[in-house]
Amino acid sequence: MIMKSETKNCKNCQNEFKIDSGDLDLYDKVGLKVPNKCFECRIKLHWAFSVFGKFRKGVSDLSGENLITVLPEKSRYPIYKSHEWWGDGWDPMKYGQNYDPNHPFFEQLKELQEKVPRAHQTGENSTNCDWCDDVWESKNCYLCRSLLKCENCSYLYRVLDTKDSFDIVYSFNLQNSYDCLFCHSSFNLNFSENSRDCIDSYFLFDCRNCQNCFMSWNLRNKRYYIRNKPHTKEEYEKKLKNTNFGSHKNLFALKKEFWDLLKNEIVHRENFNIRTTNSVGNYLNDCDKCVNVFSWEKSQNCRNQLRGMNTKDSIDQTFTWNTEVSGDNSGVFGGFEIKHSVWSDGRYSEYLDNCIEVEYCFGCVGLRKKKYCILNKQYSKNEYEKLKTQIIKNMEEKGEYGEFLPYSMGLCEYNFSSGMIYFPDLKKEEILSKGGYWSEEDLSSTDGISSLDLPDRIEETPKNISNQALICPESKYRFNISPAEYEFHKRKGFALPRLHFDLRMLKRIKKMSIIRNYLYKCFYCEKDIMAYYPPEWGYQKIACEECYKQNIA
Repeated sequence: MIMKSETKNCKNCQNEFKIDSGDLDLYDKVGLKVPNKCFECRIKLHWAFSVFGKFRKGVSDLSGENLITVLPEKSRYPIYKSHEWWGDGWDPMKYGQNYDPNHPFFEQLKELQEKVPRAHQTGENSTNCDWCDDVWESKNCYLCRSLLKCENCSYLYRVLDTKDSFDIVYSFNLQNSYDCLFCHSSFNLNFSENSRDCIDSYFLFDCRNCQNCFMSWNLRNKRYYIRNKPHTKEEYEKKLKNTNFGSHKNLFALKKEFWDLLKNEIVHRENFNIRTTNSVGNYLNDCDKCVNVFSWEKSQNCRNQLRGMNTKDSIDQTFTWNTEVSGDNSGVFGGFEIKHSVWSDGRYSEYLDNCIEVEYCFGCVGLRKKKYCILNKQYSKNEYEKLKTQIIKNMEEKGEYGEFLPYSMGLCEYNFSSGMIYFPDLKKEEILSKGGYWSEEDLSSTDGISSLDLPDRIEETPKNISNQALICPESKYRFNISPAEYEFHKRKGFALPRLHFDLRMLKRIKKMSIIRNYLYKCFYCEKDIMAYYPPEWGYQKIACEECYKQNIA
């Protein structure tokens, strides 16, 4: 049977949106109700379960042991140290409760959620990474989020296989690098974006296999280039030596020049998809038949997804990986036929929160290796199937079944969730009206000196600056220059940053947070194209994929 597309008005924002036949086919295959909210409103809710947070000190609700976490100070749920959460000192089944057909299911699930503890950090097998979150198999990292196999790094976000680097976002396999976005397999690459296989270079954009290049763009297999012009080795080294990266004032001027080049000279491809076929979206690697999918890798036949990898036949997922025939999930890290769940790994299950390797579970929190459970209570297979059928029927009558977990079950105040990366203009009134949470806490500080009062040059900045509290001029947050950061900047000859590390991170990732496209004309052939660059960015040279390949790649 051929499914026809549907046009709807979003239940939340009232905007019109389309559900096409491909969406309908996947909703049917996964077993999901056709949504009544638009894509943006669906993922906006998903992000309520992804904590960006602010690093803070606290204590375990189990042992009183000190901990460092990004989870909120006034959390609705207990927080245990990770080793305690994984240990045998508590049993999630003891919080099991009977289903009450007279009360909404989500209210009962929220009641359970607020009893079951959560680990203070996500991640395993890391050493000396206390001031980090979502960090795996890493060593000596500081104030980082979402890392795998990194070492001696600070201020990283969503980075893999990187060493001895600072201020890196969404990059893989870098060494001795600084201030990079979406860069891969490079050594001593600095102040650069969207570049690969580069060595000893500065201010590059969309360069491949380049070495000893400065302030250049769209280059392939070049060496000793400055502002896209070739130089001899001697000329290059002399000019670079006279370029003062150690002066904050001069570095700001260089960054402004780079921004101007981005707008006026650099050729931008309509998307950043690599080895991707039959797909629509941006920042896709090794994907096939993925439509309306963003920042995703190694997946097939997926739709309406944002940030993840290794999925097949899945739809409506955010920050999710290793799933098949699944949908409407946020933070799920493995599963088959798993739906409406967060931060879980399961099969044939729905409405899970923080569950590990479970099967045939419905509405559970914090379980590990369990089967046939509802609200953390054990049942036989027949009892489970019978009660699950009754609950779904009751939920359908109340309009609950098929809906994602409500904002009231979100893990943190929304203005400290990852949702603010994608929806920075979101207002607290919208979140509060939907039952969510918003922090009114004033985190600004006056206990320190303005970072703008630092000496202009790194050479003039004393080592004991690490003992001085600094105030960010934009966020007003207090921060410090760590000893390792000072030594890194001194060795590289780079001026110290003036902004708080979280603000630096958020400013970088903003370029990868665009999830809608805009109509442009190809710079070369002038045909209409849809590209992921907001008009206010002012980019003048945007190329269709065919022209980009002919002229740049």
